[in-house]
Amino acid sequence: MRKITYGQAISEAMHEEMVRDEAVFIIGEDMGVMGSVFGLTRGFMEEFGAHRVIDTPISESGFTGMSVGAAIRGLRPIVELMYVDFAGVSFDPIMNQAAKMRYMTGGQVSVPMVIRAPQGAGRRNAGQHSQNLEALFTQIPGLKVVLPSTPYDAKGLLKTAIRNNDPVMFLEHKLLYATKGEVPEEEYLIPFGKADVKRAGKDVTILAYSREVIFALQAAKELADLGIDAEVIDLRSLVPLDWEAIEASITKTHRVAIVQEAPQRGGYAGEIATQIMEKIFDQLDAPVKRIAGLNVVPPFSPALEDHIYPKPNDIVAGVKELLGRK
Repeated sequence: MRKITYGQAISEAMHEEMVRDEAVFIIGEDMGVMGSVFGLTRGFMEEFGAHRVIDTPISESGFTGMSVGAAIRGLRPIVELMYVDFAGVSFDPIMNQAAKMRYMTGGQVSVPMVIRAPQGAGRRNAGQHSQNLEALFTQIPGLKVVLPSTPYDAKGLLKTAIRNNDPVMFLEHKLLYATKGEVPEEEYLIPFGKADVKRAGKDVTILAYSREVIFALQAAKELADLGIDAEVIDLRSLVPLDWEAIEASITKTHRVAIVQEAPQRGGYAGEIATQIMEKIFDQLDAPVKRIAGLNVVPPFSPALEDHIYPKPNDIVAGVKELLGRK
């Protein structure tokens, strides 16, 4: 099977859906002439025209609000926020309009739009361009929240998102764009709410998503050398969440560590941990372990930035602590 990058997979998904459905269009800053800040829409304007690849002013609130209206009228916008950090100026159209419209109209109106947003630390983009904000969006009923970790998942989940009739926050880690993986040429879709067991194991469950899945798999190899057999589950979507996969794994391993790059305080790992404690406490042989980022603003300094989020050695240390190993 061919190997392409995570960025190419996202680009292919958008291109194929625009060819398939004339209602799909792309909107955001530098999406047309520049081809997006990460180069994911290069050549799109020449092929589809400026009415379907729309360059906007620097006004996230404006073009996100316009896209909500377009979706209500039957179009399928793919909105790109250049960085997820800029969602703050778009919260009214995201939180009060897109997320609530179906409910407040009794199902008469749907908002089929995707908001793509690069996020994550490690690129030296400093405090206003490096956050992980998935937990904010999971707090808003009406939004679906998706975080793929591989090119295969990125393409399959994005195509599902574009065809979905509800607003989807599609969060892409910036340092995954250049990673490569196998992606079939034939069409496929990946359903939301379906986690993927990336590595089977029997001693401990590691739940992760986005870039931390890559680190968790690296950590699992190191743990295997220590005689610890870790199962790594890629959640892929947080809303909806695949609770059945989580329960099945913990029922087998009886220990669980949850890994997120975002700061620990208020993170989604805490929500998952609470559900585990409430629903399957009797299956646990040890307390749930969170392995998360520090509660700090992402710094520009490379040495400092690399210290704020979990890396494979941090996951190894956390799992060893969970199992009472030194």
